[in-house]
Amino acid sequence: MRAHFLANLGRIMDSEELRQVAGGISEWGRRVRELRTEEGYRILTHNDLATLKPGQYLLDDPKPLPAFERAISKEVRAYVLDRNGFTCQMCGAAAGESHPYDETRKTRLHIGHIIDKSQGGTDDAGNLRAICSVCNEGASNITLDRPSFHKLIVQVRRATASDQKALLGWLKQKYESQ
Repeated sequence: MRAHFLANLGRIMDSEELRQVAGGISEWGRRVRELRTEEGYRILTHNDLATLKPGQYLLDDPKPLPAFERAISKEVRAYVLDRNGFTCQMCGAAAGESHPYDETRKTRLHIGHIIDKSQGGTDDAGNLRAICSVCNEGASNITLDRPSFHKLIVQVRRATASDQKALLGWLKQKYESQ
């Protein structure tokens, strides 16, 4: 699979083509994820690039990103994402929706450290938060404080009446079942 992606650098490939390259095995998708997450290849999907359709893949750079050690278990990752409501804790973007600051991309969430490991932070859930790829790209060890209730109310009061109503509708939808 790696050789096929590298030989077709910059060309959009679909899932059927990749299935054939993998010899028809059903786990070709897992191999694509491994190339992305474990080997560091920047293989784009419709979540990364709005011009791609679901089931399309594009390798845009032959050089993989540096490998990193995965110290955060999938259980801790799932807990943090659930605790944070599958929402970026810096900008408020929800997973899978168009990103508010870059509408060409869908929001993809990562797990980020509140206090970075380079500054003595740990991998325990209390030091982790959900953060979108857009905010994560610009974060580089910057920690923003959460706004206080008073600050949120001030911002809501500054918004237009239609935006306030939209916010109320969103809050009702979000907390209806709770």
